[in-house]
Amino acid sequence: MSTEVVRLAIKTFGDVTATLGEQDVAVAEINRPPDNYFDAALIGSLADALHWLQRDGARAIVLSSAGKNFCAGADFTGRSGQTRLSDGGAGELYEQAFRLFQVPVPVVAAVQGAAVGGGLGLACAADFRVASPQSRFSANFAKIGLHQGFALSVTLPAIVGQQHAAELLYTGKRIGGEEAARIGLADRLVGTDNLRGAAHELAAEIASAAPLAVRAIRATMRDGVADRARAAMARELSEQQQLWPTADFAEGVKAAAERRPPRFAGR
Repeated sequence: MSTEVVRLAIKTFGDVTATLGEQDVAVAEINRPPDNYFDAALIGSLADALHWLQRDGARAIVLSSAGKNFCAGADFTGRSGQTRLSDGGAGELYEQAFRLFQVPVPVVAAVQGAAVGGGLGLACAADFRVASPQSRFSANFAKIGLHQGFALSVTLPAIVGQQHAAELLYTGKRIGGEEAARIGLADRLVGTDNLRGAAHELAAEIASAAPLAVRAIRATMRDGVADRARAAMARELSEQQQLWPTADFAEGVKAAAERRPPRFAGR
C-alpha cells in the first residue's frame, strides 16, 4: 500500500507569502490590501518569493493578491503612505522587476479587481492572466501625464498586438475582463468566485507536463524577453524622469486624487 506524500512549504518575504503545495503548484500572494500598491521593497520581496519557490521545486506558480484589487501599481498620490516613485526609488524598483522576468518557471496571474498602471505591468510580466468579467485593466499613464513603465513597452504589444497596445497606452482607457479576453489580455475568463481556482487549474495543467520540457519550451518562447524588458525599463525610466517635473504630471496626480477629469496644459 502506497502513501501519497503531500508537500507543503510556506515562507514569508516581506509582504509576500509563498506557498508550495500539492501537484508542484506554488502560490505567491501579495499582502497589501485593498489596492496592493507596490514599491521597490515589495517587488523585491515578490522576486525573492518566486525564485525561492522555483528552487524548492515548483513547476508553475500562481501570482495572486489579497484584497479588492490585484494591484494598483505605484501610488503617486501618497494616499497609501508609501514613498512615491517620483520622489525616488524608481530605478531600484525596475531592477527588482527585472528579476521577475528571470524566473524560469511559468507564472499564472489571478487578476481580481483592478490591474492599473504598473499593476498591469506586473500582470503582463506573468505568462498567463486569468480574469473575471469584473476585472479591470488600465495602462492609465497618459491619464496622469506620465510615460508607461514596468516594461509594458515590450510585454503589452507581445500579448495583445501593436495596435491594441497603442490604443490602451495612448488613451489610458480602462477595459473590463470581457474585452480583455477578446483582445487576448486575459487568457481565461471565469466567474469571480472561481478566479483563483481557475488560475490554479491552469497552473496544475502546466505542472503536470514534463518539467524539463516545459522549461525548455518556455525558454524558447520567451527568449530575450528579460533583456528586452530591462532595456525597455531603462528607456521608460528616462522618459518618466523627464515628465515627473511637468505641470501635466502634477495635474494628472491631483485629478486622480480628487477623482475628476484632468485639465492638461501641455507643459
